Amino acid sequence: MQTSLSISVLLMVAVGGSLGAVLRYLVTLWSIQKFGDGFPWGTLLVNIVGAFFVGLMIALLQERTLLNPYWRPLVVVGALGSLTTFSMFSVEMLQFIERGNWALALAYMLSSVIICVALVAFGLQLGKLI
Repeated sequence: MQTSLSISVLLMVAVGGSLGAVLRYLVTLWSIQKFGDGFPWGTLLVNIVGAFFVGLMIALLQERTLLNPYWRPLVVVGALGSLTTFSMFSVEMLQFIERGNWALALAYMLSSVIICVALVAFGLQLGKLI
């Protein structure tokens, strides 16, 4: 992967990051309205969706050299990087632990890691087939 510190690359990261952050916020609001705030469904959902699309986009960018080089900073680093959130996942895990809800903490941790890793792998494989 070639990296660059040009203004245009930084602009792509910023635009993608803004879109991903806004989308994450909207998904979180929607999930709280739909399911309540007892479990962080919004964070789990954005991480799952983001994991799949990160795998897919990385495969497409590696396999399809005809794609514009700005796609990686715009989509992968910017949009999907800000859509997915390890920091919020960590805060939510800590909240479960502080409340003594070890079973929910363990279920959240295992489901997040296993599902997201599996979906990155699936996205990578799908992207290679496309």
